[in-house]
Amino acid sequence: MIRNFLILGIVALSILGITSCDKDDAINPIMSNRTYDAALGIETVPTSLGSTYVNNFDAYTKVITPNGGFIHIVAQNRITNEQMVRARNVLEHYLRNLPGSTYGSDKSAVANKMAQNNAVLTLLNGSDNGSNNVNAPGQSLYEEELQVEGHSWYMNQDFENHRDATFEEILHFVHDNGIGVDGPNTTPGALPAFQTEIRAAQQNALTNNLWGIGSADWITELTNENSLSQEYLASVVDAYYGLWGAWTESSTHGMWGVYVGKTRADMQTDDPTGYALMDNKFFHNYLTYNARIDASLNGNFSLKFDVSKPYTHHSQYLKDITLLGSNNNTVTVNGRNNDITGNSGINTVIFSGASSEYTINTSNGITIVTDNTANRDGMNTLTMIEKLQFTDHTIDL
Repeated sequence: MIRNFLILGIVALSILGITSCDKDDAINPIMSNRTYDAALGIETVPTSLGSTYVNNFDAYTKVITPNGGFIHIVAQNRITNEQMVRARNVLEHYLRNLPGSTYGSDKSAVANKMAQNNAVLTLLNGSDNGSNNVNAPGQSLYEEELQVEGHSWYMNQDFENHRDATFEEILHFVHDNGIGVDGPNTTPGALPAFQTEIRAAQQNALTNNLWGIGSADWITELTNENSLSQEYLASVVDAYYGLWGAWTESSTHGMWGVYVGKTRADMQTDDPTGYALMDNKFFHNYLTYNARIDASLNGNFSLKFDVSKPYTHHSQYLKDITLLGSNNNTVTVNGRNNDITGNSGINTVIFSGASSEYTINTSNGITIVTDNTANRDGMNTLTMIEKLQFTDHTIDL
């Protein structure tokens, strides 16, 4: 990961009140009081994975592929159930079909190839600072870089301590094991033509100093391990989904400053070849999973971009959410025909206009609110929502 070359020091786990991978956790990464949850698809690590995983990981979930195979996800004891679900959601997002696209109309070959390649995503305690010595084959993603929507790490967007690397690392997972990478030290992939386009965009960006900026040693290392295209694509995808919009150290660049694209709009202007990889090729232009909003949230979760709320650089690309817990929360819609499910508290959904500008229909406990003004709030399907807040007044359901 690039941060290994650009950031020094050990990151502290301030939010959870624990330090990074302490001695006991390094020795006993499976000792925990975890509650396994069949409804969430979280279970004990199956013995069929082998002793390396059984002895070093605490929990397991999976994605079942069209050929009946499994893409495995294993987690150590400090990874929460919600972090596991978030990781699986992102994986399923990447593998969800994109009808009418060049390479993503049917992604079954990519998913099947991942299962055939015995792909394992390892969710590890602590941070990527060398203190976790578990040596298990797989794509790693660390506790401190695995955010959950609505959790304070997500809401605060603290890049130094808890940068959201979920999309980057799981993209590497799909790229290496499913899409496929050309060149040495790789496994067979399902989309060599797409990789050819990715490689061409990466070479263009490197040649024209659009990516790898000021990081010659890092580029040399990536070249030697044949991971240039993977890291370049991760920079593109992270910018596309808004993951660098809240970073304050540059107003123009993303991925710790090595990529010219900080936001989706920046990419279109500054790296149009990279942006073309996102234009109806394989990746959806919004986040397709139903995000489970952490039970700790107490206040507003906005799906609409708000410059005063750093996390909305990312949440603006969500469409569907489910509130967890029992806090009385509000949700601001974003116009993507949101599907919003409330929790056991009193939940309010916030709209952009006056109540007279909307059509409201309730049936069988589900309320559909349709904005009659085009290109604003869209049509929203609401379950377990108690109040609708408009600019003129609030309606009780």
